[in-house]
Amino acid sequence: MFISLNVSVIAEPNPFSVSGYGVINYSHFNWELDPDRRAAIDVERFVIAPKYRINDTIRLESELEFEHGGTGSTMEFDKFEEFGEFETEIEKGGEVIVEKLAAVFSFQPSFNLRVGHIIVPVGLVAKRHRPQHYFTTTRPEAETHLIPTIWHETGVEIFGSLGSLQYQAQIVNGLDSTGFSSRHWIVRGHQLRFETANAEAPAFVGRLDYAFHENATVGISGYYGDTAANRPKPDVDFDAHVGIVSFHGFYEVNAVKVRGLFLWGALENADRLSKVNRTLSNNLNVKRTPIGSSAMGWYIEAGYDILSFFRQPNNSTEHQDLKDTSPNKVLDVFARYDFYDTMASVEGIIFDNPRWERTTWTFGINYHVHPQLVFKSHYSLRRLATKEKNKEDTFALGLGFQY
Repeated sequence: MFISLNVSVIAEPNPFSVSGYGVINYSHFNWELDPDRRAAIDVERFVIAPKYRINDTIRLESELEFEHGGTGSTMEFDKFEEFGEFETEIEKGGEVIVEKLAAVFSFQPSFNLRVGHIIVPVGLVAKRHRPQHYFTTTRPEAETHLIPTIWHETGVEIFGSLGSLQYQAQIVNGLDSTGFSSRHWIVRGHQLRFETANAEAPAFVGRLDYAFHENATVGISGYYGDTAANRPKPDVDFDAHVGIVSFHGFYEVNAVKVRGLFLWGALENADRLSKVNRTLSNNLNVKRTPIGSSAMGWYIEAGYDILSFFRQPNNSTEHQDLKDTSPNKVLDVFARYDFYDTMASVEGIIFDNPRWERTTWTFGINYHVHPQLVFKSHYSLRRLATKEKNKEDTFALGLGFQY
């Protein structure tokens, strides 16, 4: 099952407002390499986003996310992080995360300032992460397996719009390369394991979006920063810069919805970094697996609201009742194709494990009983680039809402 939610509880004249969303998912797995994997239900996230307007120029923004139903510790049995290696790890369980805590200064449409803990606007999910923004019960896998989602760091941002062009530019704290892995590339380099994040090396982020229609946008985003200096200990004497570029777009006009992304990234000195990471302490709770020197992925999804057929004017007496189909109700049928390889290239003696090259076809239905409430279902067929036991099929149901 799946849930999502987003609501303004106070009228615009009131300086205080709250919005948010929530997601609950159910998944059933049929994976050849992991035939005993159990079906699972996850209260994936519940988000509360209070805002306060101090005056016409200054406002405060915040966003709290409750993941997996709360907080605590959980035991994970991960068979496949490294080829042929079985390991048991203790990972942090449900979490309460401050994803945003910032002061915003609105000077003019073309120039504004945001200071504090802010969202890193790389990729499509960074700007469109509510359940109404994607078809599947979980966010697009080609994106979430390559970069953190939602990616949030601390720093400063300038942003604004020039006609149909919107821009963002940030300087924020960077990633920690001890968390990089074969399976998720830099995703777990997001500094969430300690009370404070190391800020020895900043990262630079940029994004440009062009809206050629109210509901149709194309854009590009990028990230660049050193990840060696932000390790918990100064245990390397070389740089490990990460560079990422993403092209994205969406078109949601009338009954048609099309969304897509292409992302490529590179990691400097990936072979030397992999060698050092193999010696890290178990207490760090990191994967210690070889890291790809580059990663890439892309996806495209398309859906069509089949209830739109019944909203067409019809003068025949026998079909008069079909005119009354509520425009608030939408029944999207959709398909998506994902391709992503977290070891698109490797350096030195690192083995390019074909398990981490993955393609997925997904088909499903989204029923929006209201613009703020959606029920989802899908069936995905993931294929690994290995020669045997390469099928991972998943059936999922979800509920998402926003307020």
